[in-house]
Amino acid sequence: MASTPAPPQAPPKPTWDPRRPVQPLPWLRPTIRIRLTLLYGGMFLIAGILLLSIIYLLAASALNVGSDLPFKILSGQVSSDMCNLGATRLPADELNHALNECVNEQRQNALDTLLSRSLLALLGLAVIAFAFGYAMAGRVLSPLGRITRTARAVAGSDLSRRIELDGPDDELKELADTFDDMLERLQRAFTAQQRFVGNASHELRTPLAINRTLLEVHLSDPAAPVELQQLGKTLLATNERSEQLVEGLLLLARSDNQIIERKPVDLAEVAEQAVDQVHGEAEAKGVEIRGKRDPAVVQGNGVLLERIALNLVQNAVRYNIPEGGWVEVTTELQHGQALLVVSNTGPVVPAYEIDNLFEPFRRLRTERTGSDKGVGLGLSIARSVARAHGGHIAAQPREGGGLEMRVALPV
Repeated sequence: MASTPAPPQAPPKPTWDPRRPVQPLPWLRPTIRIRLTLLYGGMFLIAGILLLSIIYLLAASALNVGSDLPFKILSGQVSSDMCNLGATRLPADELNHALNECVNEQRQNALDTLLSRSLLALLGLAVIAFAFGYAMAGRVLSPLGRITRTARAVAGSDLSRRIELDGPDDELKELADTFDDMLERLQRAFTAQQRFVGNASHELRTPLAINRTLLEVHLSDPAAPVELQQLGKTLLATNERSEQLVEGLLLLARSDNQIIERKPVDLAEVAEQAVDQVHGEAEAKGVEIRGKRDPAVVQGNGVLLERIALNLVQNAVRYNIPEGGWVEVTTELQHGQALLVVSNTGPVVPAYEIDNLFEPFRRLRTERTGSDKGVGLGLSIARSVARAHGGHIAAQPREGGGLEMRVALPV
């Protein structure tokens, strides 16, 4: 049977979150500090323009621009260095008219000079006001910056951090104290969860291990009846499934948290180990495993990253077509991220069911457990581990059937 052509390569995955709008100029981001600066500076500028307009109108009213002189010349000759009155003797009416025009022109020049110099002064004061407003806004909002930095540290699983804001008992201090109280409760809950996971790990594994040992002892007895051996094998398979379920639940609970201790891990080696573990099952099902695995080193937990690769490759092999199926496992560095891509042939997956695949105990067109292909936690664990490493996992249906699973981790 002819081999299926390789799937088309998906476009490069962006390094940013596609749900977050792109800021062309990050330094122009409308932060609260910028908005307060614009608010304070704009209010000062508006107040300055109003004040300048009032001064201009009052000055124009006081100078009586356009009005006649409060005196008249009846006879004689008037000379002026500023007004062009001529050297000849003029009649009184013409002389009064020339004097009115000269004085009104001087009044207008005085108002223009007042306006231009006032505008320059207002511009200088506006620059000072914006700078002062920016500095004061930064000082007023500095507690918010401290709260933000603490929140970022907490997002990295450092629940021991506290704001401990000092200063006046205002709204910002009340917010910081409330945030500290919330962190205290979160730390207690997280500690209790870790303690519960540890206790549950022991309490759940021990009886299952005892059951497995007892069943294996009974199955090793050659004198046991056939019916009893068949029942023992069934119970052993059920016990093994329960062990897988417990391990998966415990791993899911642990992997939901950020990884604090990180070491260099090559995704190519992790993928190779996963392929080696699934190689026998793939041969039994007639599934070809291929793909180029380039070095892609990330900082993280090797055991958890191996679980991602193993779960994805196992799913790709188990949920495949009966004949002529293939699984392609590739690793590479792209746009500052390490990518692990697992593509496979398989049944057609509707796009609207992709999100359901990542929910615990959910499968394609299957709400609960009941399949011999797993316990329904593989993709949930993979997503939790990817998030714990600061990355993400995405799935998209392939044309003709199957899936392409893409894991992106920061390097």
